[in-house]
Amino acid sequence: MTPIQKRPLQRERTARPERAQNRTHEQNTSAEPHETTHAVPEAAKKLRIIPVGGCEEVGRNMTALEYGNDTILIDMGLQFPEENMPGIDYIIPNMSYFIPKKKNIRGVVITHSHYDHIGGIPHIMPEIGSAIPMYATDISVAIIQKRQEDYRDTSPKLNIHTINTDSKLKLGVFEIEFFGVSHNIPGSMGVVIHTPVGIVVHTGDFKIDLKSDIAGKTEVDKIKALGKKNVLVLMSDSTNAREPGHQFSEKEIKLEIDKIFENIRGRLIIGTFASLLGRLQQIVQLAEKHNKKVVIEGRSMRSNIEIARELGYMKFKADTIIPVQEIKDHPPHKVVILATGAQGESGAVLMRIVNKEHKFLRIQPGDTVVFSSSVIPGNERSVQSLTDKLYRDGADVINYKMLDIHAGGHAKQEDLKLMINLVKPKYLVPIEGNHSFLKIHKKIAIEAGMREDRIFVPDNGQILEATPEGEVKLTEERIPASYIMVDGLGVGDVQEVVLRDRQMLAGDGMFVIIAVVDSTNGKVRGSPDIISRGFVYLKESKDLLHDTRSHTRRIIEETTSKMHPVNLAYVKDKIRDQIGQFLFTKTQRRPMVLPVIIEV
Repeated sequence: MTPIQKRPLQRERTARPERAQNRTHEQNTSAEPHETTHAVPEAAKKLRIIPVGGCEEVGRNMTALEYGNDTILIDMGLQFPEENMPGIDYIIPNMSYFIPKKKNIRGVVITHSHYDHIGGIPHIMPEIGSAIPMYATDISVAIIQKRQEDYRDTSPKLNIHTINTDSKLKLGVFEIEFFGVSHNIPGSMGVVIHTPVGIVVHTGDFKIDLKSDIAGKTEVDKIKALGKKNVLVLMSDSTNAREPGHQFSEKEIKLEIDKIFENIRGRLIIGTFASLLGRLQQIVQLAEKHNKKVVIEGRSMRSNIEIARELGYMKFKADTIIPVQEIKDHPPHKVVILATGAQGESGAVLMRIVNKEHKFLRIQPGDTVVFSSSVIPGNERSVQSLTDKLYRDGADVINYKMLDIHAGGHAKQEDLKLMINLVKPKYLVPIEGNHSFLKIHKKIAIEAGMREDRIFVPDNGQILEATPEGEVKLTEERIPASYIMVDGLGVGDVQEVVLRDRQMLAGDGMFVIIAVVDSTNGKVRGSPDIISRGFVYLKESKDLLHDTRSHTRRIIEETTSKMHPVNLAYVKDKIRDQIGQFLFTKTQRRPMVLPVIIEV
């Protein structure tokens, strides 16, 4: 087929037969406020590729392509907080570079509906303009819109359009096509961007699964065809670059889970991610095969399954799913419980069951709990604690290390090599992973035959430039890419200094000193009051408290005797510094010292 940039795009007149909802959709950005594509000055005829997030962490995925006055964005993900971020809900991409140029943004393309690719939408779109068109497959649109309901007061209605992998878009100078990929949620796709300087391919999250289409179909013919189109840059998923071999097929996982169904004689409780819709479909199918009823526990899981069923991605009999209240009406060996919380999350269903906080469910001797998901790095301790509690209550536990009951949604090393060999890019940019993952991906690409000087490992915000001559370089120019933290209703109002304070409170607690000072002579009235939280137990630290009160009185009176009028801010600083050092000398700990001076 003639490359798309050499022929005019024609509007489709009929819906694709695959699904009525998935109409081929072409968007020409000719409506206000994103319509004008100015002539590009000769000096600006360079494509700028900007990984806004996702190149130093797993999550916060977002990529921008900029040519002259036209910009497109791919994904708007969130990143879950790290252990040293107490109180933070999640982190989103930094949009400070794009907000002043928001009139240039022609559209947003979403590769799939996992939160590390869509989680930032409710917070980012109000900043850059909800009128900007957004494009995603039907199930991604439904999940995005469902999540928007939680932000209806702060995030306006989106200008969102349903597309499929046969759709073609024209957004400013960019002409865009898609190809289907296997992941672990349906509706996942890679993006092919035809730019004035060459073709850029963004894989999104992918694995190559040629045996099963239950979690998305790998459109191998489309990917192979890219190998004949002189692709300039391949931006490829690196999440599983550390893992050798090929990723498991969902077909193989189904066979292993089927064996569990055959052999288990008690209740079967399966913990997995609410977003693994392909896996959830397999489990429901197996339940029907073995004449078992299914209980779905977890708000997000129920919501996702209902969306997938409405759109035709999941099919099951009406009486297969039963409410949790009816579980007592069925023999234990005829019940399967699908539950959230396989990562040991404190508020999720599995943890509420083992903590005896669930209204209807308790672990019973003879139960078998299956963790059909891998452990996210950082959650090992929580998962181990959950496992121990399950065993203590008499359950057996099966996880992915015992049997092949989980297939990741990301390509392993041999799959990454295959993608490179199929697409045949001139340049490779590993994305979506920690820096070490990207470097390992680079090593894999060299083994696959790519030249080392044509593989770029960028940091978040670091700009790559592509010229009309087909040359790409990683520049030293960077846009702001620091963390924007979401804490409750606050977006970006928690800065590093606030996190440091929280870390100090978590590490050594706080120590509040309340003193009443006579404004006429600077003397302390009475004895300073002390409040300690997370530092020492007051009733067992009488000597320390006595000495601290004496030190506080001396600091205040020595300081106030030398100044007229009294500068309370200066007095507080002196108390904070000197009492902090005194407490460290006595305890080898540094609590946050909070002086309160009341002048009377």
